[in-house]
Amino acid sequence: ARAIFKCILEGKQAAILVPTTILANQHYHTLKARMEQFPCKVEMLCRFRTESQQEEIVSKLRRGEIDVLVGTHRMLSKDVKFKDLGLLVIDEEQRFGVQHKEAIKMLRQNVDVLTLSATPIPRTLHMSLIGIKDMSLIEEPPEERYPVQTYVMEQDDDILREAIRREMDRGGQVFVVYNRVKGIHAIASRIQKLVPEARIAIGHGQMNERALEDVMLSFVEGEYDILLATTIIESGIDIPNANTIIVIDADRYGMSQLYQLRGRVGRSNRMAYAYLMYERQKVLSEVAEKRLRAIREFTEFGAGFHIAMRDLEIRGAGNLLGTAQSGHMMMIGYELYCKLVEDAVRKLSGTVTNMPQIETSIELDIPAFLPSYYISDELLKLQMYKKIAGIGDKEEREEIFDEMTDRYGDPPKEAVNLMDIAWLKSRCILLGISRIHIENGRLVFTFEELNGLKPQVLAQATAAYGMRMTIYGGVKPTIRLTTKKKRLQEALEFTEVLLNAGQQAEEAAQTVKE
Repeated sequence: ARAIFKCILEGKQAAILVPTTILANQHYHTLKARMEQFPCKVEMLCRFRTESQQEEIVSKLRRGEIDVLVGTHRMLSKDVKFKDLGLLVIDEEQRFGVQHKEAIKMLRQNVDVLTLSATPIPRTLHMSLIGIKDMSLIEEPPEERYPVQTYVMEQDDDILREAIRREMDRGGQVFVVYNRVKGIHAIASRIQKLVPEARIAIGHGQMNERALEDVMLSFVEGEYDILLATTIIESGIDIPNANTIIVIDADRYGMSQLYQLRGRVGRSNRMAYAYLMYERQKVLSEVAEKRLRAIREFTEFGAGFHIAMRDLEIRGAGNLLGTAQSGHMMMIGYELYCKLVEDAVRKLSGTVTNMPQIETSIELDIPAFLPSYYISDELLKLQMYKKIAGIGDKEEREEIFDEMTDRYGDPPKEAVNLMDIAWLKSRCILLGISRIHIENGRLVFTFEELNGLKPQVLAQATAAYGMRMTIYGGVKPTIRLTTKKKRLQEALEFTEVLLNAGQQAEEAAQTVKE
């Protein structure tokens, strides 16, 4: 709201694009209440407006008589044109497809865009992580909020009755989600038999807009105890008095959907509850089981980001220039794709480093892996391999060592070797070393054409190792080292000497300049 207000003060128009009419209605009334003391004209464009009202709003928008427009997909129609759009806010970004986003770009070429989402789609999250988009995380929850207590269970009428009555006894309200319009009235009858005293409202997308709006407003004002609805309540609905949600056939929903639905409760200072139910004696698919397990595990505030990251790992990042919102880059591989995009972003942002990014080959003939007796779960083992591969300095190596010790006990020698090799690789990249191997019992370091072998560095290395070190020049120079210690330890100490010498040379050069 503050960003929108600042935009209006600068004489520009602002637009809020939302996925559902209910959410549009909520944003419209919230903004209107906050800006009624200021000369700001707020309007809403969705199916809650008649055709004649929509035509009038579009006309006023074109003339600049409307400052803020809240709208659904109707805002993307060709007849909607702004006089001077300055800010576009997209709420619940994961609900919009690539085609919608392309239409959004056509609203105006030079416009600031703010996208909001608890669970961004893989494509958008990936673009944020590699720097194409800026990303800001809100990790601090509002005061006096509690994480939602989440239960995954078979459908049970006794638990259903108890959950509803407990919420009603403390003056709260209940969401029941059943995502099929056909059969929703049968569910309502079943709940009414279980809790005869409850006042039940039904809401779904096939209802007349006026009827749907009346149902939602009546529920907000406390005229009903239970709202039985489809996933139209998924996106951003804010009803603080509703603190229990029951999702029927929860195994049929996506991970993002379940997380968003759970977010409809726990919006006050009361403890909230989410019951994710599936049919009795139903054998869940492996994917559904993993999904429900993840939702149960990710209960802390800000967990949406972790869920989106898991989604990115599972489904891939999609196509930056095409319409695919998820999927792997099969032709070149995901890692190479990420590297190519990262290099392009770094080049465009002017942060290209002189040292080339190389892949160092370390051939020391020592065991370096995570044994199965140490970490038996394959998924946990892969996650640990990924963390170890990302080691960039000594501090990161120590952090991962401590984490591994806390979670799995003292690491075996093979795991320690693996961490040291990852640490050695990060040093080799800084020095321009492309290969370390053993030849005739000596350590051989092969350097790239662009490397860190300055005269001062070679002088200090020669002083430290003397006759043990032999230097061979050329386009790709090599250094051969006679070892006195274990090879991996010797390689680590040698690269440490080269890095320290390089740092001292840079400091001396800087002092001379000053």
